[in-house]
Amino acid sequence: MIRLKSAGEIERIFAAGEIVAGTLELVASSVEPGVTTTDLDRIAEEYIRDHEGAEPAFKGLYGFPATLCTSVNEEVVHGIPSAARRLSDGDLVSVDVGVKLDGMFADAAVTVPVGIVSPQAERLLRVTRESLDVGVAEARPGARLGDVGAAIQEHVERAGFSVIRELVGHGVGHEPHEPPHVPNFGKRGRGDRLQPGLVIAIEPMVNIGSREIRTLADGWTVVTADGDLSAHFEHTVAVTADGPRVLTVRPETADLTEE
Repeated sequence: MIRLKSAGEIERIFAAGEIVAGTLELVASSVEPGVTTTDLDRIAEEYIRDHEGAEPAFKGLYGFPATLCTSVNEEVVHGIPSAARRLSDGDLVSVDVGVKLDGMFADAAVTVPVGIVSPQAERLLRVTRESLDVGVAEARPGARLGDVGAAIQEHVERAGFSVIRELVGHGVGHEPHEPPHVPNFGKRGRGDRLQPGLVIAIEPMVNIGSREIRTLADGWTVVTADGDLSAHFEHTVAVTADGPRVLTVRPETADLTEE
């Protein structure tokens, strides 16, 4: 059942979302050749726990062992941080994090270039981030979930890239994952109607090549089937009477708001 959030609950999600945004900013600024994904995980957990009452939302969730999901290059999502995974110049690393604060959850992700990346990788990052922005713009009262997915799909496929179908966004707030599913593809005018108080995580996952994916033997890490690059961006978004409100931002920081 879809559970709409009160104005007070949305403010509590926003408070968690500010910490999410700060975590991503700090981790992104720490990405450089030679850093391990465990280093990034430690930085994130320390930052989150430095905020009174805040907890990493992913650590222990469904048995996941870390604060961050760190997914490098062909890894799409759910990569497990490792001291053996050292970042190299030209890599892409997707960083996904959630925070629990005052009983509410927020969730966001960014994909960060390591050093100098290829023009194709730069274009993948730009298109994926733009697809998040166009999806967020559709999250208005009276629209439907299919409008969000269609906007993302149209933008990605117009650029010649692929949208993953098996992994989707989700409701968020009282739990890390709530109804409804929020696909990154679809048809306009289809799906649940968006109402004020709905809070969803919109998170396009985009491949340079085929949209096909598979899961590694660790049971967590999802990779592209063809071994080509993937990117992932995500925001927690509230549908309000005035339109979409991104909750995973820090007001004093412009670079994690919509461009």
